[in-house]
Amino acid sequence: MNLPDERVSIYSRRQESANGIMIGAAQMRISYAIVFVSDMARAVKFYRDVVGLPLRFESPSWTEFATDGATLALHHAAGSADNGEREIAGRCRPGFSVPDLDAFHRRMTGQEVRCLQEPTTVFGKRVAQYADPDGLAFSVGERT
Repeated sequence: MNLPDERVSIYSRRQESANGIMIGAAQMRISYAIVFVSDMARAVKFYRDVVGLPLRFESPSWTEFATDGATLALHHAAGSADNGEREIAGRCRPGFSVPDLDAFHRRMTGQEVRCLQEPTTVFGKRVAQYADPDGLAFSVGERT
C-alpha cells in the first residue's frame, strides 16, 4: 500500500487485538457524545424517564448521563436548522446496547417513541432505531 510518509508510521504502529485496533499501547475509545437539543427539560425527561439512562448531572444548558463506557451529554442548541447555526438540535447519532432488545422495544413503543427500524438482525447483530423528541435517530443493539 502506498501511503504518504506521515501516514505510514501510524499504520505501521497499529496492532490488532481482540478488543479492536491498538495505536501504540493505548486503545482508542469514545468517551462521550454530545447531542444538541432544543428543549433541555424535554430531552432530559426523554433520555432519563423513557430511555432509562441514569442522570449524572443536570443544568439548563448541559446535562450528562452516566452510561457504561461513555458519557452521553446533552447541550442546549444555540440555533435551529432554519437559521443556519452550526449547533443544530438533533445532530449526532448515539448508539446504546441493552441486554434484551425486545423488552426495550416494547417499552419504547409503549411510550409512543417513534420507531425508525423495528428490531432486526444486521450483520449478525440485533439492532433497532428510534427517534428522540428533536427527531434525532439513535440505535439500540442487543448485547450478546
